[in-house]
Amino acid sequence: MEGALLALCNWSTLGVCAALKLPQIHAQLATRSARGISLPSLLLELAGFLVFLRYQCYYGSPLLTYLEYPILIAQDVILLLCVFHFNGNVRQAVPYVAVFVSSWFVLGLQKWIIDLSMHFCTLISAASKFVQLQHLWKTQDSGAVSALTWGLSAYTCATRIITTLMTTNDFAIFIRFVVMLALNLWVTATVLRYRKPSPKAE
Repeated sequence: MEGALLALCNWSTLGVCAALKLPQIHAQLATRSARGISLPSLLLELAGFLVFLRYQCYYGSPLLTYLEYPILIAQDVILLLCVFHFNGNVRQAVPYVAVFVSSWFVLGLQKWIIDLSMHFCTLISAASKFVQLQHLWKTQDSGAVSALTWGLSAYTCATRIITTLMTTNDFAIFIRFVVMLALNLWVTATVLRYRKPSPKAE
């Protein structure tokens, strides 16, 4: 029974994450706008994903417990490029990409670096959610923000709480997913609250 539950959580998480950011990317392409999306929030989220993936690789965690993170990072990079494109300057993305790539190597240089980074990882990821919430509160317009993407993110956090308890039992990772679950649900509710009806064609 436990094995079946673990497999269900792992594979459903992978399936959801394979398409997690697609509603958000589609919403941007459909509206040809990055309205409602906070660039600092996206950058912080990407940083949190990168640190978490590096931590899992460094300690040799079971592959199925973090396999979705390369997929999420790739989708976030596409989303980031879309934001820069619709804000009018794709070249501004180059320094950020360079910093993220170099960080991958720096994080694995010493054990204390990756451990310290993991402690900050939850704070970084939580900050990304609060920045997005602040942006929504300020504009009171969720624009091209996808509630489905945020809702699916909440689901993956819930499944990862289960898989963490059943495999590594890593307290730092467990706390991260509990915090992220609560914040993803909060952002989802806020996006739905500030959703404005699409203007009808004349």
